[in-house]
Amino acid sequence: MKLTAAPVLLALAWLRPSQAAPTPDLPLGLDMLAGSMSPPAQASKVTLPFARRVGYASSNNIVQFDQARAQFLRDRAQGKYVGVSSATEAASAVNVDATSRIVSYTANVQIGDPPTNYSLLIDTGSSNTWAGANMSNPYVFSETTVVTPNTVFVSYGSGFFGGVEVMDQISLGPELTITMQGLGAALVSSGFDGVDGIMGIGPQDLTCGTQLPGLNECVPTVVDNAWKQGLLEAYEIGISFTPSTTQAEMNGELTFGGIDERKYKGTLNYVNITSTSPASHYVGIEQTVTYGGTEILSPTAGIIDTGTTLLLLATNAFDAYQNMTGATMDQTTGLLQIDEEQYEALESLYFSIGDTVYEFTPDAQLWPRSLNEYIGGDPDGIYLIVSDNGAVAGSGLDFINGMGWLERFYTVYDVGNSRVGFATTSHTHSKSNFRTN
Repeated sequence: MKLTAAPVLLALAWLRPSQAAPTPDLPLGLDMLAGSMSPPAQASKVTLPFARRVGYASSNNIVQFDQARAQFLRDRAQGKYVGVSSATEAASAVNVDATSRIVSYTANVQIGDPPTNYSLLIDTGSSNTWAGANMSNPYVFSETTVVTPNTVFVSYGSGFFGGVEVMDQISLGPELTITMQGLGAALVSSGFDGVDGIMGIGPQDLTCGTQLPGLNECVPTVVDNAWKQGLLEAYEIGISFTPSTTQAEMNGELTFGGIDERKYKGTLNYVNITSTSPASHYVGIEQTVTYGGTEILSPTAGIIDTGTTLLLLATNAFDAYQNMTGATMDQTTGLLQIDEEQYEALESLYFSIGDTVYEFTPDAQLWPRSLNEYIGGDPDGIYLIVSDNGAVAGSGLDFINGMGWLERFYTVYDVGNSRVGFATTSHTHSKSNFRTN
């Protein structure tokens, strides 16, 4: 599809005879509970499985993708993408070739009635939920679809989508169907091969400025609306993700409305969302990072992000880490590489978050060796997942604890209290990444 076709497609969307007509008495904003909603079900907590899938590296590598995302997150917090009004503008903001997505974390949801199944990326670094990226599985306008007066465009640094903002029902599980949810019906997109869109579960403010003409409107997330509709026991979401050495595996769970005590050990320790910008716009925290007994990143702000695969540290901290590990930069994968002798000498990283110190073991610092071929690496190579954030400390977003970090710790995003909780799991100290099969 040519990008210039977007305005025509947007116009056609309004003319589809099969879709529900806009409800005339609804305000432009989506932050409401429509009177026609069904009575809320009994509040509960619902678990939604999600999977990791590793594709083959393209001309760009996993580091370039994550670094482009880091830069995008900094730029967006400064308002660079507010008011993007066309696919052409969105495309000009893309920093990395859309084919560079190597690792995807997706969950299957149903939208509409009768429902259509979609595979959506799980993203705490954005908050718009949308579907229709896959032309063979477009957004289906059903009896529950209500078109708003707004178009929606969102850029992600390595891709974008544009379409019509609708209100529709979305089912995240047999016991969690959210009605009148603001969703993007994508008509043009780039950078989402193999998936249907995104389920954004970050702070609601990230949706502000993504719609036209409703530039000042925000879209409540699926977690926001599920809570408002009385569907959840608690205004929070638990994230459990376990290490995996296979190319595709259903090894993650999102618990909407509470925590799953079976997924962690000991006590959940909470810290408030940081007030330091730009990390404060996301699921941002403050932490100190130590390698062995040497501090390499002083207390500073950064984020927890399911849309990032690696562990990204400020440039100066990364340089110190590389020097202390003796690692060399592998030009093919973009990752640091060490030999077996250096691995034997590798020390743990320690993350001081609040009053708790979390150990990130040598094995946790490795890319799974059984998956080296998917990143273009040597089958027997030893690659580290610690990489450069792309900015020196002091940027206000000095680290990103991505999924490589999250798979070792249970995490709770407590939306209602603006805080994040962490706990160790049975996988915190597991040794699986070093194995080659």
